[in-house]
Amino acid sequence: MKLSRLSAAMVVLTFTGAAAAEQAPSLSTLGYDILHAQERVEVDGYFRWRGEVLNNLDLDHGLTPSGLPLYPVPLSGGQTLTTSDMRLRTDISIYSPLGDVAVKARLDVIDNLSLGSTPSGPPQTTTTQDPTLLSVKRAWAEVLTPFGLLSVGRMGAHWGLGILANAGDCLECDSGDAADRIAFITPIGGHILAAAYDIGYVGPWVEQRQQRYVDIEPSDDVKALTFAFLNYDTPQTLERRRNAERATFNYGLTFSYRWQTADTPSWYLPNTTSTETPVVPRNLSAWATDMWLRFDSAWGRVELEAVYVGGEIEDASLLPGVIYPEPLTTNQWGAALQTEFGRKEWWASFGVDAGIASGDGAPGFGVNPGPFDSPAEPGDLDGPQSRLPSDNAVNNFKFHPDYRVDQILFREIIGTVTDAAYVRPHVDFVFGQVGQGNFRFELAGIYSQALNAASTPGQEAPLGIELNPSLKWEGTAFSAALDYAILMPLSGMNNPNRGLEASEAQLLRLQLWTQF
Repeated sequence: MKLSRLSAAMVVLTFTGAAAAEQAPSLSTLGYDILHAQERVEVDGYFRWRGEVLNNLDLDHGLTPSGLPLYPVPLSGGQTLTTSDMRLRTDISIYSPLGDVAVKARLDVIDNLSLGSTPSGPPQTTTTQDPTLLSVKRAWAEVLTPFGLLSVGRMGAHWGLGILANAGDCLECDSGDAADRIAFITPIGGHILAAAYDIGYVGPWVEQRQQRYVDIEPSDDVKALTFAFLNYDTPQTLERRRNAERATFNYGLTFSYRWQTADTPSWYLPNTTSTETPVVPRNLSAWATDMWLRFDSAWGRVELEAVYVGGEIEDASLLPGVIYPEPLTTNQWGAALQTEFGRKEWWASFGVDAGIASGDGAPGFGVNPGPFDSPAEPGDLDGPQSRLPSDNAVNNFKFHPDYRVDQILFREIIGTVTDAAYVRPHVDFVFGQVGQGNFRFELAGIYSQALNAASTPGQEAPLGIELNPSLKWEGTAFSAALDYAILMPLSGMNNPNRGLEASEAQLLRLQLWTQF
């Protein structure tokens, strides 16, 4: 496992913060839905369609030193790309008629499927689309005991604002974390205590009789222990307290430890030719601490999440027989702040968000490097953040990609917030209610800057200024949003090797949701 991806892999317990207030049910209900279930089977979810027009997202930058554009460009030339996709998501909860037990699952029949991407034949003759497979994202059981809630299975993982662990439950989310875990959660003294044991990876396996699979190398399993302590109020409780002009302070702290003794890289790495599966030493140990704070009142909300991830791999070699004498280490940190001010009866609200994610001095941002990628060159957008044996540290923290800051720079071009800081003032206008919904206009401006100039294509820190206006209609069963974005890149996105200055990019997105 590469330490550059540890921050995303360190899954923690599922508790929703304000940013996730309208997401699917979470373990923070402490079994109240089981205790008060009125129906034996509950089904909810949504269908989402979105279409996008992307203009000049490569910023007229030209190719990087590695020969790649900053963003895919049309094969026949030009600057405009178009895409559309859809998702049908269904969450099912089945409550036992005997009480105190529930089985839950998440099924995505069509998961971010691009329209027209599964034709049954050549383009000129196709008249239909091939069927797509059902994707079961989660399946777990909950048992309400006299001492707390026991959960077993594959379940969503979320904490606080979602910059470290994000369940991807929001309507606009694309991915989301799921953990194979056993968790126990109990209320004590007005707080919630929780513990979880996760199985993140099991190595080579063989198929036995009756289609069962047996792990034949336990030493390469990746396991994790997580503990959490928090004071948490549900969205319904917060709403009642706001209406009563009462302030609420919520907080939480979680700690997760992850380990792996040995490894079998020939089992999971692509393009391996070995007919055997040699066991190599690994000795991975990593830990994450995440603090979450939220203050709510009738005048608004202030919410903060701060993360530290540390760890090391004593032997980071992926090649049997090759040993690296120095451990690969990581020291990552990040924080995100959200604010929103305005009373419920006001027609507008405003706030300033901010965030920062630690960086690394290696070239490129290091969002998604491959295990065998060549070292990045100055001016590359992405690339490995370590170059063994001369550089044995990976220190760039990566926000979860479902924690959205903007529409173009971090979301589309870089991939997420890493090795950077941003400031995001925003304002939200409510035009008025129409039927079961209301019209809203949202406007956000984002200034972003790299922490390490060596990570940027332009070898300078300023990244860009982006404007994100959005017009939304939010109803009970149907919602729609028209988003526009314009990015004015700064010197950090230039191409000094070719003497090119980055030019502005634009995006237009229409989204439709039907909820059930």
